[in-house]
Amino acid sequence: MAGFVGSFEHSLDVKGRVILPVRFREPFLRGGFLTPIQGGCLALWTPSEFERQTEQMLTMSKESSTGRDRARMWAATAADVEIDKQGRMPIPARLREMAHLDGEVLIQGAIDRIEIWAPPLWAERIQPSEQWFLGDDA
Repeated sequence: MAGFVGSFEHSLDVKGRVILPVRFREPFLRGGFLTPIQGGCLALWTPSEFERQTEQMLTMSKESSTGRDRARMWAATAADVEIDKQGRMPIPARLREMAHLDGEVLIQGAIDRIEIWAPPLWAERIQPSEQWFLGDDA
């Protein structure tokens, strides 16, 4: 499997739903899981990848109090989501707030997950990496 790749622009509807691009839908026919992730965006995980991430969080929670707090936060904010027949996925209000999602959103393939970004945060976060790909890493 090549993983999730590509970038798409979509808008949230009035109910806080976003259309998942057709090329990303098949692994989510039985639902998926949304979580906040470092960088200020949301991650959409397949059920099997979410299980793998949960195992990593469990391990981290046993290593330190900081790890426990991070695992708690991750679990407490995780949302089980379903994609409807039109390809729409609801994003709970709390997660929309955490990721500063309002209006336009970017849906980015991130190999083992899909990331959902507010365009200004994406531009701020990715600009240094974009320069590296363009050969201007000075």
